[in-house]
Amino acid sequence: MGVCLSTQIKAGLNSKHVSADAKDHSSPISNKITKDVSTPISKVSEVSVPQTPRIEGEILQSSNLKNFSLTELTAATRNFRKDSVLGGEGDFGSVFKGWIDNQSLAAAKPGTGVVVAVKRLSLDSFQGQKDWLDEVNYLGQLSHPHLVKLIGYCFEDEDRLLVYEFMPRGSLEYHLFMRGSYFQPLSWGLRLKVALGAAKGLAFLHSAETKVIYRDFKTSNVLLDSNYNAKLADLGLAKDRPTREKSHVSTRVMGTYGYAAPEYQTTGNLSAKSDVFSFGVVLLEMLSGRRAVDKNRPSGQHNLVEWAKPYLANKHKLLRVLDNRLEGQYALDEACKVATLSLRCLATESKLRPTMDEVVTDLEQLQVPHVNQNRSVNASRGRRKSADDFTHGRIATASVSPLSHDIANTRP
Repeated sequence: MGVCLSTQIKAGLNSKHVSADAKDHSSPISNKITKDVSTPISKVSEVSVPQTPRIEGEILQSSNLKNFSLTELTAATRNFRKDSVLGGEGDFGSVFKGWIDNQSLAAAKPGTGVVVAVKRLSLDSFQGQKDWLDEVNYLGQLSHPHLVKLIGYCFEDEDRLLVYEFMPRGSLEYHLFMRGSYFQPLSWGLRLKVALGAAKGLAFLHSAETKVIYRDFKTSNVLLDSNYNAKLADLGLAKDRPTREKSHVSTRVMGTYGYAAPEYQTTGNLSAKSDVFSFGVVLLEMLSGRRAVDKNRPSGQHNLVEWAKPYLANKHKLLRVLDNRLEGQYALDEACKVATLSLRCLATESKLRPTMDEVVTDLEQLQVPHVNQNRSVNASRGRRKSADDFTHGRIATASVSPLSHDIANTRP
């Protein structure tokens, strides 16, 4: 892969990807990003939009990806049956559960072979078509334990499909915000484990060899395998990182309100530190059990960062922020360290934020040993079970999402 990876990727991407050695010198974006939290941020200047790539030659050749036929995926998903849909239909299409042979990757009978998640793009989704191509080109070149594995794709006539590894525990969003009498969200130890895994994924993308900015880090993009190992999904909005820690100036700001860094929202300036800010938001969601944006909260508490930031540096005020469902599972000093890390990531000035490598180092020192074997600290006190008490059944399969906004956008 080496330092040539970014050059190889850019060769196959559409023009929204700026050269790592140059900036887009278009005028900065001055208007505020819309605060419609139901859809991702999308601010486009009057620059002409390139035509959707329609030739397979624009897909980078990768020996790691299988080019599936539509016939194969139709068989693997039982003709895209409605009862095979994972979650609901998202903005860009639906995701179906399928089965393929472990060796040949050919379609297999349900219940045999390997379970996969097959995303079928809506034919009328122009933005989805471009993001589909970017997803293939990025994940086709990148491999890491904390990135969701892309197994293959289908590019046939107007059909665009992606085949991913199946993530049985679904999204972090589901486990943090799902409400139900039978189930309590992730325990303190598992939250730290998931935070570390996600941080490692971002650190890999930011590394000198990879040089990629994720650009849309959020809880619904963090997926969990059966052991609660976190993996990042949906690299359709990813962007090559400029050299020498400079930032892009983008005329097309993409992301999700509540997670995007302030400098990116107001000026279009994009750097690796933009991802660090987004990570700080997610870490704050894990601390508090609150969504980044929640209009159902009382006035003054709709935006989590704006409400919580004044409390994060004070041990006693921090108690107002901490998820009360985690009572008894952590030492206050530990929680303060996590809050301090979140606060550093949320610094208004990007240069004051840590790198993701530094975030990984801090989180490694806070891990709870053998967290997978730990049962809820409060279980013996008669409290509801924590998510890590369940290894099979309803909890494990309730939400499965190979891509963020397509599965996990149903709000509990």
